[in-house]
Amino acid sequence: MRFKRSFTEPVPRNTEEKFAKAGIAAFHGRARFVGPSSVQVNEDVLEGRYVVIAAGQKPADLKIPGEEHLTTSDQFLELDELPKRILFIGGGYIAFEFAHVAVRAGAQVTIVHRGPRPLPLFEPDLVDQIVMSTRELGVEVELGTEVVGVERGSGQLIVRASASGQHRTFEADMVVHAAGRVPEIDDLNLDGAGVERNKRGVTVNEFLQSVSNPAVYAAGDAAASGGPPLTPVASYDGIIVAANLLKGNHQKPNYQGIPTVVFTIPPLASVGLSESEAREQGLKFQVKKGMTSAWYSSRRVGEKYSGFKVLVEEGTDRILGAHLLGSQAEEVINLFGVVMRSGMRATDLKHMLFAYPTHGSDLPYML
Repeated sequence: MRFKRSFTEPVPRNTEEKFAKAGIAAFHGRARFVGPSSVQVNEDVLEGRYVVIAAGQKPADLKIPGEEHLTTSDQFLELDELPKRILFIGGGYIAFEFAHVAVRAGAQVTIVHRGPRPLPLFEPDLVDQIVMSTRELGVEVELGTEVVGVERGSGQLIVRASASGQHRTFEADMVVHAAGRVPEIDDLNLDGAGVERNKRGVTVNEFLQSVSNPAVYAAGDAAASGGPPLTPVASYDGIIVAANLLKGNHQKPNYQGIPTVVFTIPPLASVGLSESEAREQGLKFQVKKGMTSAWYSSRRVGEKYSGFKVLVEEGTDRILGAHLLGSQAEEVINLFGVVMRSGMRATDLKHMLFAYPTHGSDLPYML
């Protein structure tokens, strides 16, 4: 934590100092629209030619009794020490990444997920592998189990859940909200500014401009743009919006080939379409897949769980999607992303001569 804070604690002050040097005025407080291009922060009313909404996300409202007892992911990242027993509600990125940290640090960890399979954005066969790996670490992964309430009692938290019609109870010292996040725009008074929204965020056109109020743009997690809710995408959206504000609408975001990673050990990585998404779109493609624990790159680091799935379109030889589990998957997935964004063919990648032995040199055998 001391090491982590050496990176994170200086950021707010340094950022604001850079803003000031650039002539940017910072106002601190909750903001709300008081007109089509007017925003109030505390007692100040700010008038702008344009307003950019880049408010990020917040934990979703679970609408269960005792929700006030939950610890957020932000709070978890500020802990000086871990409680003995930690339960995560939800089976997404946050739950699995934090569970892998906590169990290795000696905590007793439980993940409770209401669906039949966690990490729903990733390929099911690779998710099954990461679940097995997680359970081998000692994490209890409870699937098909919905949390219905949290209570505080005699020095611990009681989590009540329902599984296949049966009532279940879990005891923990900390319960972490890992059941998804939503755009943090509910209290912006968007209706008062004539700004349309949906559950994904502010409804925008191809230039990230509000479809109902041309004075308003939205970027990152606050925009219903079609881009994945990832940090690099938020920064990318900001660049697109800035260009369109300064020179008129002329740049559109390209969300093709953006990788995403679950930073467990081993990591799980994905880019492009899943097999089910490609089939829903009626695409014709070949599926290249396999488990790779017997490959040298896995054996030399003792990696028991590793595998891949790559979708190659018939006729065009385009890579439609790539999905990796194993050591260095978080780096290798970037190579697939470059190929997809640049329009290279699978054959080009297959015939590439990589430095050996590296994880990159495995790529030709995935195609």
